[in-house]
Amino acid sequence: MKHCRRFTLLPIAAMLMAATSISAQAENWASTATKATVVPATKASHIAAMQAGSLTHVVVSLKLRNKAELDALTNNIMAGRTTQKLSSSEFMYRHAPTQAQVQAVIAHLKQNGFTNISVSANNMLVSADGSTASVKNAFNTDLHTYNVGGRTAHANINDVMVPQSLSNIVLAVHGLQTVHLHHTTMVKANSKTMAHRLDTVAHSPTEFAGIYNASGLPSATNATIGVITQGDMTQTIADLNTFTANAGYPQPNVSTITVGSASSDTSGIGEWNMDTQDALAAAGGTIKQMLLYTATTLSDADLTAAYNRVISDNKAQAINVSLGECETDAQSSGIMASNDQIFQSAVAQGQTFSVSSGDSGAYECGGPGTAQSYPAVSPYVIAVGGTLLNTTNGSYTSESVWSCTDANSCQQSANGGAGGGPSLTESAPTWQTNAGVLGGATSRGVPDISFDADPSSGALVLINGSNQQIGGTSLAAPLFTGFWARVQSANNNGLGFPANAIYTNAAAHPNMFHDVTTGSNGGYSAAQGWDYASGFGSLNVSNFAAVIGNGGGVTPPPPPPPPANNVLQNGVPVTGLGLTVGNSKVYTIVVPAGHSKLTIKTSGGQGDCDIYVKLGSAPTTTSYLKKSDGPTTSENISISRPAAGTYYVLLNAYATFSGVSLVASD
Repeated sequence: MKHCRRFTLLPIAAMLMAATSISAQAENWASTATKATVVPATKASHIAAMQAGSLTHVVVSLKLRNKAELDALTNNIMAGRTTQKLSSSEFMYRHAPTQAQVQAVIAHLKQNGFTNISVSANNMLVSADGSTASVKNAFNTDLHTYNVGGRTAHANINDVMVPQSLSNIVLAVHGLQTVHLHHTTMVKANSKTMAHRLDTVAHSPTEFAGIYNASGLPSATNATIGVITQGDMTQTIADLNTFTANAGYPQPNVSTITVGSASSDTSGIGEWNMDTQDALAAAGGTIKQMLLYTATTLSDADLTAAYNRVISDNKAQAINVSLGECETDAQSSGIMASNDQIFQSAVAQGQTFSVSSGDSGAYECGGPGTAQSYPAVSPYVIAVGGTLLNTTNGSYTSESVWSCTDANSCQQSANGGAGGGPSLTESAPTWQTNAGVLGGATSRGVPDISFDADPSSGALVLINGSNQQIGGTSLAAPLFTGFWARVQSANNNGLGFPANAIYTNAAAHPNMFHDVTTGSNGGYSAAQGWDYASGFGSLNVSNFAAVIGNGGGVTPPPPPPPPANNVLQNGVPVTGLGLTVGNSKVYTIVVPAGHSKLTIKTSGGQGDCDIYVKLGSAPTTTSYLKKSDGPTTSENISISRPAAGTYYVLLNAYATFSGVSLVASD
């Protein structure tokens, strides 16, 4: 499948273009999630209005369809009520923007002079190049240039808008600002960052599996790991091959997936080497595949495209993101809205993003007040914080928070410290509020868990033949990525998003964690149980795997057996059926021996119902003989030469439906 398509207008788009050929001023403007860029004078100085002919690369994020249904599914997954996953084709069928919606956006871009238009494979992003004048005409905003620490950047000075006819299609527009970029979350060991403790030493990536009690688990031979990277991966892959040879691992199957234009930038090699080497080692040294999703830059537009390619490919079960930016900047630019729906789609497909919580303590946005890092605060990712790890002869001894004292000393550019605290922008998910750890607060709290991050106890990362001692929550995130890949592989990649299992089982299974009770990230201190400085602490991976591999302690109840009046009669329809989203009902039909075919159909009404069939016992949405789960109420299952016995039919409301007829014929 091609993942980025160049487009010529279809007839429907030509009509839409004609309809929109009236000047933009003649149609009312509608707002998007992309707001005017806030440019602090302390960060950048204004240069001038951007020259009219200057080109800008934009990425238009489209809204998902049937969002309420997707919300219901992911809420059930994150609550542990279902392990149902969407395949790529099911996602496209149910939730991806339609071809007509994509063509409407293309028509608008072409109408305003944009060129090099391409569309992501899942229709969620439309990319294009246009002049400053094109941007003004298409999105009703001016662009200005700024000096950001010697780097020339640009930013939209107005809220980004689209014509009213696109308001139900366009979510956000990226690429209109490069003042605020993501940054890596690694800190090299030096005289400022070293703790100078006699019991604190650096660790080879091969040691962490033993330290965190993962060595007893099989390697992640059935799992694919994704890593978000940027720039040129040539040296990173060469160093990974040398690392694996030195460690006695087989050479990994590594592929670089360039998203956008290829870049020769190697400034992030320390980050990408730490991510790849530590994730691989935590996974046991042998994995199915490692996919390096490589962005051109760390801009909003380029990273959004990289994240989206991960879910469009739908190959990696565990994805590492050792990046972040100030959460309020992410909200203002609209990437919080567009990337959250990407991460939500990952949850629906059984993919888990592991994200570093940040390296500036409680002050990701610089202080004086606390603020957190995005995407760590997204409710659809696992946020991984940082500790100072103490070991004795390679065995776990203790951990404390990777500590700092105030907004100045906590900054990554100073001493650094573990990111953590309440979000200013994201609401707490139900799996966090239901656990009671927030004490009545309603904002997303990070981190969820923590691993080694202090540069004093950091990883010895192989870079061009030599080891460098590096820490940061960029170490903690790939450790969880590798461990999660290991747990998923042992469970045939059948586990859902792990947050609910972590939070729900914490009280009953405290041995899943090494509770971190000392240290502070400048704004919040560690305490017994979950806290804003370290989450639940680090995982005892084998204990965690034993709990979550047993259903995570939360076993969804099977559908109840059908009452007597739910017995289907051959060829007799049951009419007027309806259920609200997430509910189901079970019917049975007895098939005698010798029949050539069993057909079960639903029809009529409105909404979205699915049917699942099983012989001898009630099916679930994950255990069945056959299913039909299209996006309407018209479903059809046919079983040739059915075995004699009682067939159970589960009628499931993917979305609320009513007025449906169900008939079984044998």
